[in-house]
Parts: sequence; structure tokens; C-alpha cells
Amino acid sequence: MTKSIGAVPAAPKRDSTGASLMRSSLQVLIAAGVFSLFATTLRGASEIVITIRYLKATGTSHAHLYLYREDGKLLRQLTNDNSGQESAPIFSPDGNVIVFTREKPKEVHEFWSIEPRGINLKKLDAAPDWYTQAKSSPYFTNIEPEEPDSATATASPLESGSPTLTTLGTYKSPDGSVELILRVDFKEEDDQINGPGHGKHYLLRDVKAGTETEFQNLPGFYGVAGLLHSIEHKDEYFLFDGPLRLAFFDLHLNSTDGDTVFALDLSAPRFVRLSPNWAAPIPLQGEAAFLTFTENRYVPIPGSEKTANCSYIERWDEKLNHIRYAREKSAALCYGMSMYRPGRNPAVISMRRSTD
Repeated sequence: MTKSIGAVPAAPKRDSTGASLMRSSLQVLIAAGVFSLFATTLRGASEIVITIRYLKATGTSHAHLYLYREDGKLLRQLTNDNSGQESAPIFSPDGNVIVFTREKPKEVHEFWSIEPRGINLKKLDAAPDWYTQAKSSPYFTNIEPEEPDSATATASPLESGSPTLTTLGTYKSPDGSVELILRVDFKEEDDQINGPGHGKHYLLRDVKAGTETEFQNLPGFYGVAGLLHSIEHKDEYFLFDGPLRLAFFDLHLNSTDGDTVFALDLSAPRFVRLSPNWAAPIPLQGEAAFLTFTENRYVPIPGSEKTANCSYIERWDEKLNHIRYAREKSAALCYGMSMYRPGRNPAVISMRRSTD
């Protein structure tokens, strides 16, 4: 027997207005959550702010702040004021704000802040303490240390195994795997002056393998002179971080081109020139990478026959591939930079520069 089904009771009426409000509120919360997650994800990547002055063929050019992702993607131009020259941008310790200096005529210096998203540009009554106390991060230099070298380097001339070679110094890597032996033959013209061809008899000794190779037999050799050291730690001559295993050498080119810098890659022994002119390596502690403050002389200014001595910030990875944080084929000046690295120590890497 088939049961009859009675009429289904009508559902109680709902307040459609309240339900609509609940849906709207829920949608707002979801949207806010997604935006927050998206913003957090974006800030998970390191960002670098650089003050760049793009030179023009005519008129006065001005320095502005540009924010890049570490991989070289330009995120946004942060400032566009032409009342002065901007310099020395530095991230706050938490990465939420960037403070910079705006230099105006008659030696007027203003301090401004802006958020990395390009909002809340503010003129400050005074620079925050953390900004005034912030120093440039350590970098490699050829400036002679004021104090004697440590026991890791023998800096006084020594007789080598060869009757014609004099050892200027021996430098052992932090892990003890290699030694650099700086030897010269003062009877050879190349070794008498700092210039191309100098350092051909310098020696790379692989302690573990028990092999020795003269620098002139390494790929990319053009000449080397002094071994660069950390400006902060005078006895630190190597940059070892994960697969990154480097030493840096300077070389004088000539009176027109000045000095240049070579990286000696100890992982696959070879020399890589970091710039046609000077380049100061800036370690990124905890990363198999480093930055350089790179100088290029006689760069053509677009739209004119003029040239200028320019400067840029570049990033190099463990394979010594590099990217430049600037427009392609631009003539530009760098007036400072700061990188914020979430979750790393130190979180902020900076280079302070003025417009002088």
C-alpha cells in the first residue's frame, strides 16, 4: 500500500536583509583575508630600495626612490618630487617603512618616510634614531687596514721555493680547503707594476687535492694585484656562504679607466671581472649571493653625445650571473640603497650615500 505524503509545511520566513548583511560581511572578511595573505606572500621576498638619478641630455635630472624585488623586477617608483635630490634610503628594522633624505638648495636637508607600497609619504620633523644610527653594511675594499693582519695571512715578503719568486703573503680560506699564495718575480716587467699581467705567478693551492695552479693558467685571468678584505673585519679575505666560495682582487688598468675588480671563483676556479671599472662587493649574509656597488666610466647619456661616470647596484648569484637594478642602457647615479630580507639576519642590508 502506498503511503500518501502530506503537504510539506512552509519554511519559516527569513529576514533577507539580515542574511544579505551577513553575506556581505563574510565576503568582506574573506576579501580582507585574501588581501592580507597576498600582501604577506609578496613581502616574503626580499625587496631593495635604491635612489637612482637617471641622467638626461638636457635640463636637471633628479634622484628618486625605486623599489625592486630581489630578482630584479621593478615593483614601483616610490617618489617623483623634483624640488631636490633624494639619497640614503634605509628600511626600518621591521621593513614597514623607508626613511630617506631630501637634499635641497642652500644645504637644506629634509627627512621623509614612505611605506614600501608607495603610500603615506610624510615629511618628518626629525630623523628617527634608528635611521641616524644606521651604518653602511660591510663590504670588500682595497683600503689598507690600519692594524696588522691576523695570523691567517703572512704579509711580509718571504722567499718561495723558486729562486726568482718572492712571496708577499699566504691566505688560507675559512674552511682550510684552499690557500692563496701571492708571489711575484721582480725581474719580470709585469710583476714590477700594478697593471694587466701582474699576479701571473700567484698560486692557488688546493689543500685537499694537493694541487697547485698558477693564476695565469686559470680561465679569465687578465691580471690581479691586491686581495680585497672586509672593511669591517680586516682579516676577512674570503666570501664563503653555502655554494658561494670567492675571493676578490683589484687591478689597476690605466689613468683613464682606473681600477677594476675580479672575483676568483674557488668552486670552479676561474676569474670573473665584476665591472669595466670599480665594483665593491657587499655580502648578503645567509645567501649564496652578493651585491656590488658598480662604477662605470664614460657611459653615453641617451639623446646626446655626452658621457658620464655612473654607478649602479647589481646582484650576483653563486654562478656569478648578475642583474642590474636600473633601466637598460641608462646613464645613472646611485645615491644609496637598502635591502629588507624577511626572516634573515641581518634583516636590513644598506649602503649610505649622499649626493656629493
